Amino acid sequence: MSILIKNALVINEGKRTVQSLLIKDKFISAIYGESDSLPVADTVINAEGLWLLPGVIDDQVHFREPGLTHKADICSESRAAAAGGVTSFMDMPNTNPSTITNELLNQKIEIASKNSLVNYAFFLGATNDNIDEIVSLDKTVVAGVKMFLGSSTGNLLVDKKEVIEKILSESPVIAAAHCEDDGIISKNLKNCKEIYGEDIPASCHPEIRSAEACFASSSSAVEIAKKTGGKLHVFHLSTAEETALFSNAALSGKKITAEVCVHHLWFNDSYYEKLGNKLKWNPAVKKESDRLALIQALKDGRIDVVATDHAPHTEEEKMQVYTKAPSGGPMVQHSLLVMLELASQGYFEAEDVVKWMCHNPAELFEIDSRGFVRENYYADLVLVNPEIKTKVTKDSLLSKCGWSPLEGTEFGTSVNRTFVNGKIVFENGKIIDNAASMQLKFNR
Repeated sequence: MSILIKNALVINEGKRTVQSLLIKDKFISAIYGESDSLPVADTVINAEGLWLLPGVIDDQVHFREPGLTHKADICSESRAAAAGGVTSFMDMPNTNPSTITNELLNQKIEIASKNSLVNYAFFLGATNDNIDEIVSLDKTVVAGVKMFLGSSTGNLLVDKKEVIEKILSESPVIAAAHCEDDGIISKNLKNCKEIYGEDIPASCHPEIRSAEACFASSSSAVEIAKKTGGKLHVFHLSTAEETALFSNAALSGKKITAEVCVHHLWFNDSYYEKLGNKLKWNPAVKKESDRLALIQALKDGRIDVVATDHAPHTEEEKMQVYTKAPSGGPMVQHSLLVMLELASQGYFEAEDVVKWMCHNPAELFEIDSRGFVRENYYADLVLVNPEIKTKVTKDSLLSKCGWSPLEGTEFGTSVNRTFVNGKIVFENGKIIDNAASMQLKFNR
């Protein structure tokens, strides 16, 4: 089956151009200009007035399967992703059991092959003693190695400098890091408990998981990466101070890179009063000055990728007292709309959004034939309607947890259609369960 998308405003590689695309056999087979004769196709979509973007590649999600499927699973969260224009995800290893062996990683791949609506890849979790698993992984299949350098879940903790050095020296793939200093956090938490007991106000979260804790850990990781020459990708920067650790050199020449998440670009600490523990993320959402500094670092090229750290918990879990409420929240269904809204507010351009959410993840992780609107690339695409608004309501949410910190927010744009490998998986507000997804391949 062939699909012709006619007269869309294509936003791609820093340009806006009215073009038509022919999709055949999973791929963009041809791209036509406004004056070109168009071919016959089985299905024709008139996209006049719509924006056509590459599908979003989210390099950090927690889809909770296996073991935590009361919160989320690959089936439910991949559908939320499709509704948000996210066509590929990279899932983290803190499931149950933790994904710390290649055998366990292959089990997750098998689950996704049956249940994911969008393309998928997985990180292998690093521990203090699984270097053999890391060096033997298949670099064409594994997205990266995830290092939790501060407090973590279960045995997913790398807290020995010599182990971090060994991982960065010997890993055949990017080593991504969650950077927060556990000693500083523990001290801050103890101080707050002495004042409030267990029921600490959520507004104290950025004081507990402080800017100092973030910088101490991330600066140490960057120092080790420079020493070893390894590839380090620092996840979810949250502070102004950390942005100075990174270079604004071209992405193709970097070995040390950084990501920021949409919630750190959208929210600031004034939202804790309204949202409470629903805004509790690790690292914490911090000051407005941090939010603005993160945006500026993106524009300067010091931060390379925008992702979600989509991490669902049930509403009941989040409503517990601070010390028991888990950190994280669902964002994958609305990440693209958040970024396009910030663009409409003048913080940056839609072309920048495409660069940070589509092009750069594809380039950084060396993903095969995705992340761009190009002939012979996989047809992972999203059509956006810039005239129809989206209001986030509870009944519109597809994440299994059933809530969002964005409830009540109205965005100026909407996702019209999402294509995965040339098949429509979301159209006019409805999921279409086409068997379209593929495992991501990496050209390393």
